[in-house]
Amino acid sequence: MVQVLGSGAYLVNGVEIIPDDEQAGVALKAKTGREISKESARKGTIAYGILEKHNTSGNMDKLRIKFDKLTSHDITFVGIIQTARASGLTKFPIPYVLTNCHNSLCAVGGTINEDDHMFGLTCAKKYGGVYVPPHQAVIHQFAREMLAGGGKMILGSDSHTRYGALGTMAMGEGGPELVKQLLSQTYDINMPGIVGVYLTGEPKKGVGPQDVALAIIGEVFASGYVKNKVMEFVGPGVASLSADFRIGIDVMTTETTCLSSIWKTDDAIKEFYEIHGRSEEYKELNPADVAYYDGMITIDLGTIEPMIAMPFHPSNTYTIAELNANLMDILNDVEKKAAVSLDGAVPYTLKDKVRNGRFMVDQGIIAGCAGGGFENICAAADIMKGSYIGSDEFTLSVYPASMPVYMELIKNGCAATLLETGAVLKTAFCGPCFGAGDTPANNAFSIRHSTRNFPNREGSKLQSGQIASVALMDARSIAATAANKGVLTPATEFDGTIGKYKYHFDANIYKNRVFDSQGVADPSVEIHFGPNIKDWPAMEALPENLVLQVVSEIHDPVTTTDELIPSGETSSYRSNPLGLAEFTLSRKDPAYVGLAKEIQKAEKERVQGGHPCQTFPYLKEVMGTIKEQFAEVNHTNTGFGSTIFAVKPGDGSAREQAASCQKVLGGWANIANEYATKRYRSNLINWGMLPFLIPEGELPFTNKDFLFFPGIRSAVEEKAEEITGYTVKSGSMKAFTVRLGDLTDEERQIILDGCLINYNRVK
Repeated sequence: MVQVLGSGAYLVNGVEIIPDDEQAGVALKAKTGREISKESARKGTIAYGILEKHNTSGNMDKLRIKFDKLTSHDITFVGIIQTARASGLTKFPIPYVLTNCHNSLCAVGGTINEDDHMFGLTCAKKYGGVYVPPHQAVIHQFAREMLAGGGKMILGSDSHTRYGALGTMAMGEGGPELVKQLLSQTYDINMPGIVGVYLTGEPKKGVGPQDVALAIIGEVFASGYVKNKVMEFVGPGVASLSADFRIGIDVMTTETTCLSSIWKTDDAIKEFYEIHGRSEEYKELNPADVAYYDGMITIDLGTIEPMIAMPFHPSNTYTIAELNANLMDILNDVEKKAAVSLDGAVPYTLKDKVRNGRFMVDQGIIAGCAGGGFENICAAADIMKGSYIGSDEFTLSVYPASMPVYMELIKNGCAATLLETGAVLKTAFCGPCFGAGDTPANNAFSIRHSTRNFPNREGSKLQSGQIASVALMDARSIAATAANKGVLTPATEFDGTIGKYKYHFDANIYKNRVFDSQGVADPSVEIHFGPNIKDWPAMEALPENLVLQVVSEIHDPVTTTDELIPSGETSSYRSNPLGLAEFTLSRKDPAYVGLAKEIQKAEKERVQGGHPCQTFPYLKEVMGTIKEQFAEVNHTNTGFGSTIFAVKPGDGSAREQAASCQKVLGGWANIANEYATKRYRSNLINWGMLPFLIPEGELPFTNKDFLFFPGIRSAVEEKAEEITGYTVKSGSMKAFTVRLGDLTDEERQIILDGCLINYNRVK
């Protein structure tokens, strides 16, 4: 289905792949009649052209990107704007759209949900932005409909900011990177690798975009083949896919850990822009006659079968037919993987879902930026027409991604078809995707056309003994399963007709409801501050030396941002840094918060001019041991705080809270074998935390040990490649080595200043 080339490759005239081997030069000359250098061919990709246009450094190896537009949702925009305000924001210098698709917080009571929304509306008025009220559209659907443009670049604070199918290179990053753009600064990265994704053939009936996406994720995630690279979709197979189909694949590229994506464009994309009344935004994009890719993935679309990603990661993929044919063997494997993900915290099995040799599902959901598109829902309606979901446990909820999509489903009758089956049609909301909507019952199994199935994304609470499972599937197979009353069924078994429906976009829905400043700021507007909206606490500059206590040690193969700071109802405190920080690692390591707060007391005492060792006797032995070797070290030149170790942290959400909550609790560093994504590492840096790297193997410390980093400030200033730390234990010190990896001068200064806010205040 999906094949990965073991080397780079040249693409000639958009249709012929020539592997980068010893014969490549001869083959290229035979095809083109000229000598082709790799360096010149690199410039032939679509991605290179877009990055070059947006790079302000003059050096294509060291990019300093300025984006065309920004977008955030209500789980992130309060913190972003508060950071920007603290850093000197006066107006939004480029279009900035604030959406409200994480509108779920009424469950905690009080006014904080709508307070955050009014904060967003008044900020859009004051600083000159766009405000999309709750239930109008999920963030990425609105961006597709109203923001995307050929050859443009968009930065969003949600990790699934992907509009490559529309010819827009988009990236999802933590809030501080948006703050930099709001302050007219740049997004600084080394030139990323570009990986071609070469499509041929066309999908068979019953196969949808999620099936293609899961097949790709299953093939490349574990190997890191596209990690922090740009995926560029090319080849004759692109033309066989509708705009909606391409969008559905594209949004899921985030789960490969790639940096961004871009697709060649054609008449299907031109028509998309025409339908949405923005034909001027279309731009035809194709690779040059010769383009070089750092890797190549080939996909024969006709070989893709309906897929399922079993709990608890989008890369845990099987064909549905394979699962149904080997139920017990695969379920055994899933349970073994679950034991690692869940740390054995709760009993877990899926074998009780097997009844009479068939796998029974408890819940189906089609939702959000991945599943809630027009074609997905129309296909689901056709598959379910004349059926009903039954009156037993199985439920089905459908969330159209925007009100214009919702209206068209009403007009063309698909909404009525779905409602007749017993399905529930809801408004645009990301709840099922981040653990705050349609949480299944304990031990229940949910199939979802959404983006993620990590632990906590379904709403479970391990610390309370609650666990449910989510598997990812395409809307078509979810509909086939629903029509079969919960029996897991691939849509390829549907023998009816899946129609092609013409989409009509009604722009009046947004014209009548969305606030658009047209880029005009109004400084006279007073920002609405609810009682839960708090400023960021003061943060200190990096001291000359650091004493850190390890307050969590995590050995899972990958640690997601949802484990570092759970989403769902904890996000109720999204606009309250101290309130939200109380949930840090709460579902992974409940002891973390208490331990972090304890060592943070020492730092607070130091900052206030006190003597931490006198106030906190447990530090006397630690500092005494240190002073035997480093006599000049004392509480005036040494900071105190916490750190965590994780093998590979940062997979998943772009939410900066995974880092900022640690910082608020006194975190100075993370120690990892590697970082799962660029965005998480960037979040650490922007919050003034040291992104330490340590080699794989036995650790020189354990949880609750104290670590000492002498001269850490000087090491950052002097760009030391290796940094010596010490484990301080039982009256002795044991040296070990860490690295910081590649850092720009600006990133180093942010760490030295203590965080991005301080960096901008001192400039």
